[in-house]
Amino acid sequence: MTTASNKLHSLNSFPRIRMRRNRMKNFSRRLVSENTISTDDLIYPIFITFGNNKKEPIESMPGIHRFSLDLLKDEIEYISSLDIPAIAFFPMIQQSLKSSDGKEAFNKNNLICEAIKISKSINKNLGVICDVALDPYTDHGHDGIIINDEIDNDQTLKILCKQALVQAEAGCDIIAPSDMMDGRVGIIRDALDNAGYNDVQIMSYGAKYASAFYGPFRDAIGSLGNLSTKGKQSYQMDPSNSDEALKEIALDLSEGADMVIIKPGMPYLDIIYRVKQEFKIPVYAYQVSGEYSMIMGAIKNGWFDEKKIIMESIMAFKRAGCNGIITYFAPFIAQQLKESKK
Repeated sequence: MTTASNKLHSLNSFPRIRMRRNRMKNFSRRLVSENTISTDDLIYPIFITFGNNKKEPIESMPGIHRFSLDLLKDEIEYISSLDIPAIAFFPMIQQSLKSSDGKEAFNKNNLICEAIKISKSINKNLGVICDVALDPYTDHGHDGIIINDEIDNDQTLKILCKQALVQAEAGCDIIAPSDMMDGRVGIIRDALDNAGYNDVQIMSYGAKYASAFYGPFRDAIGSLGNLSTKGKQSYQMDPSNSDEALKEIALDLSEGADMVIIKPGMPYLDIIYRVKQEFKIPVYAYQVSGEYSMIMGAIKNGWFDEKKIIMESIMAFKRAGCNGIITYFAPFIAQQLKESKK
């Protein structure tokens, strides 16, 4: 009897711990979910271009367009209707305006400054983030000024300060230096503060890698054709390094960065996690053009379920520690979240 009883007890109690219990029903899965996605997580990049009545498809980024300023109003209203909290502008300017020193970057009436004004006139509460770098404006496609065949760090900083100031004057909420020049956060912070823009935030590209995932973006802003044979490895990070990312971000924080971006996103989830654990600061991923185009290419071929793969990719960033994600999928995600509440 004792032996049989023990066998029965053993049979009934195995396994005592069943992980599936919490997964069996939808309500339970919701209760135990560790991370959620909301519109508060989304920043939408918008490409703008010169001319009129233009909504140009970007061939290497299916579903993404460049907008001329006269058509920007409808896009801003659409994004506002989805309750997306912030957008990020990126320009494609005329070839004739590009120069070796990227001086169009600090023209008070350039595309970015005009786009900021349009956005604020339509929805003053929609956050506007502006990239600070020279690659859309230089005739060589680099983020800095070339002197003696090298990217001159300190001369570039002078231009970046001017660029940040005209953006702040136009109404930009967040300055996002993506150039990876040494000392740029500190000198931009000082320039903003000295000009009275103490409340303008800095979201630095704390760790921006010299990645192969940027190709479609360079196509979108028209810098790919201009990019000289000289690579960006002298200022963007080596993809093999992670400890270096922590040092870069520590420096940016010491210079006054309020938030940091890791770029690219999904190939660098380990960096996102390490940064969040080390510094406990607002961290954002840029799900870059190459990531977007890979996912969209597979969706177009019927290899992925569109909603499931997009939402899973965003959840990966949240799980790694992101406070938000800069993503071209933002309108799609916001629409899905909106419909799920009906």
